[in-house]
Amino acid sequence: MATIKTFKALRPGKTVADRVAALPYDVYNREEARIAALKDRLSFLNIDRPETQFPEDCDMYAPRVYAKAKEMLDAEIADGTFVSDGKACYYLYELTMNKRSQTGIVACASIDDYVNGVIKKHENTRADKELDRIRHVDTCSAQTGPIFLAYRRDTAIEEVVKKTKNNAPEADFTSEDGITHRVWVIDNDRDIEVIRERFENIDRIYIADGHHRAASAVKVGLMRREAERSAKGDFDRNAEYNFFLSVLFPENELMIMPYNRVVKDLNGLTNAEFLKTISEKFNVEKVGETAFQPDKKLEIGMYLDREWYKLTAKEGSFDAKDPVKGLDVSVLQDNLLAPVLGILDPKTDKRIDFVGGIRGLAELERRCENDMMVAFSMYPTSITELFDVADAGLLMPPKSTWFEPKLRSGLFIHRF
Repeated sequence: MATIKTFKALRPGKTVADRVAALPYDVYNREEARIAALKDRLSFLNIDRPETQFPEDCDMYAPRVYAKAKEMLDAEIADGTFVSDGKACYYLYELTMNKRSQTGIVACASIDDYVNGVIKKHENTRADKELDRIRHVDTCSAQTGPIFLAYRRDTAIEEVVKKTKNNAPEADFTSEDGITHRVWVIDNDRDIEVIRERFENIDRIYIADGHHRAASAVKVGLMRREAERSAKGDFDRNAEYNFFLSVLFPENELMIMPYNRVVKDLNGLTNAEFLKTISEKFNVEKVGETAFQPDKKLEIGMYLDREWYKLTAKEGSFDAKDPVKGLDVSVLQDNLLAPVLGILDPKTDKRIDFVGGIRGLAELERRCENDMMVAFSMYPTSITELFDVADAGLLMPPKSTWFEPKLRSGLFIHRF
């Protein structure tokens, strides 16, 4: 059963919450992060990406870079930018995008639940990407970016959420991208107990987004355990390093957008040869210049030589009973990207890139006009498909899901 606990969050004061809140560190490349951080000294991106405080030729993974993150965080706690609640609480975090809202419980999840599979994964992580966040979390002794978790809806939790939202929010602002963010504190003892008990009855929680942040937080916790065990012979199971910052959303409120693909070349084929080859596994229909976004499973849009096509997977090209092989991203990978374009490992192949659905189809056309040759627009993976893959103990192909809106960093900090 899941252990989802309260904590004393460090939160920005009401008057500066909008300035502090920042998109996750990993949505930016280095240059984008530097430009964004310069816009406001209070943007949490300055702390999340501390290399922005150094010259551009500085090694962004140097120890002094992570030390700078701790220095800035400590300074902003000292000057009152961040304040701590006097009592361990749960929190609500509501995000509204295009008039559609989703509300999550902000809490701390157990690293043991992650290790033992109560918290389920659907993606592999890369050691190099983990190492950056391990250093950041360990140096700061804080988790600053929440892990996006999903659970199957629970009516008792819904009632507490509804009741809490009758109160005035602690923070209420609209960010530059038009997304409204609101925060409430759940400090009523009975409400806290209801939430704790209900999660104890939930045996499966899913990482929706933030696999690297989760893995890094868990590894830091295990490192701290081992250090304490070596020094004292055992470790404190209630110590805060045994838990990681999370926001938990019911599955009925989540929206997954497609994660599209662009490829540099046709693997030596001419356009005609390529179209003929892919017709063995797909029905290929020319759409024309109008961008094509699939509206059902087993349809894929393709942009080639300034024209759009609709690809429909033929019978026998997929296994609908297999939770991974039946995914649209797998159908594309197994029947086109690998056998035709020679992209055997999309995690490492430099000829393929991935474009989040939030960027729209115009971005696919732009990439094909600049540095790519062919683009594919995907039908989004569903939350049910994500749950099915995780429940089976399997992994999705890389870049299978794109969640919107993105959780902001800096609104909640978990120190340990």
